[in-house]
Amino acid sequence: MQNHSELFIGIMSGTSLDGIDVVLVDFSTSYPKLLATYFQAYESKLRDALLALHHPANDELHQMYLISNELASLYAAATAILLRAADITLDQVRAIGCHGQTIRHRPSEGYTLQLGNSALLAELSGITVVSDFRSRDIAAGGQGAPLVPAFHDRVLRHPSIHRVIVNIGGISNLTNLPPKRQTTGFDCGPGNLLMDAWVVLHCGELYDRNGAWADSGQIIPALLQKLLDEPFLHAVPPKSSGRDLFSLAWLKSKLRGDEASVDVQATLLAFSSRVISDAIHCFCDGAQEIYLCGGGAHNQALVQNLRISLPECRIQATDTLGMGVDWLEAIAFAWLAQQCLYGDPVNLTAVTGARHPCILGAIYSA
Repeated sequence: MQNHSELFIGIMSGTSLDGIDVVLVDFSTSYPKLLATYFQAYESKLRDALLALHHPANDELHQMYLISNELASLYAAATAILLRAADITLDQVRAIGCHGQTIRHRPSEGYTLQLGNSALLAELSGITVVSDFRSRDIAAGGQGAPLVPAFHDRVLRHPSIHRVIVNIGGISNLTNLPPKRQTTGFDCGPGNLLMDAWVVLHCGELYDRNGAWADSGQIIPALLQKLLDEPFLHAVPPKSSGRDLFSLAWLKSKLRGDEASVDVQATLLAFSSRVISDAIHCFCDGAQEIYLCGGGAHNQALVQNLRISLPECRIQATDTLGMGVDWLEAIAFAWLAQQCLYGDPVNLTAVTGARHPCILGAIYSA
């Protein structure tokens, strides 16, 4: 019988607020083996409630804890579905690495907040839970994000080819993997976040499939320049961001009010492409291969824009490396849980800016 002592579950619910990615990963060999996956979409009521919590409101603490409990129940149910599909029992799984749902990320003020009651998740699932991965790095003066570059460094680095891994979620972030040099990484800026918010507002759809709506519009040069003038985009890494800055209100503050909605969408797609390509040109000199993951890797118009902006690089999906674009981040948090249990510090200080390496995560034993 196979030894399942290195089976971990990763649960990721990201800035896009689309739902829950759950993976079962075997770390018993040198390269992680993805055994099973499951996706649970958020219902619109929960998604709206999470969006509302990004802003101060009456009774928000009570609502936050209620939603945190609801998320824990959803995570536990998704875990049970995954294990049944994989024919794996609870005792075969070492731990769950749960990122939780970010509703505040303010490292400049010394905190970050991800919802998902980990104690309740451990109780409901019967599996040890590791969560709150970002707080220890922030306590050490870091950004607390991005954290997945450590996993990319361990698994996706090539000895002679300069690779860049780009995760296009709500916020896009990159990992720079130059051969024989230090790994770096940072948040680039908005990935899908603003495009998704705009298409929900004007079309009632959760996202612009393949960027088709954006592709039918015209870029507004003056608006694009206003967006690109945002100081965060010109700050030197380490840096991280989220909905705290790049919100629908931020976008509306840049508009005159008479723009065609489809042209705004076209401009937002160009903006998302530019923040990635500009970051690679500025901080990843000599990059040869770019691997895309996250929901934005499915946006063919966005991918085409990146290929035009970065003709010197070969651009592919992380699927070609054996890491599915939709699951890589959840796999990374399963790995972070493993490193926490091993007592292995894995925050890359060159990425987060922390004063020293730290063991990341809080453990809730089953």
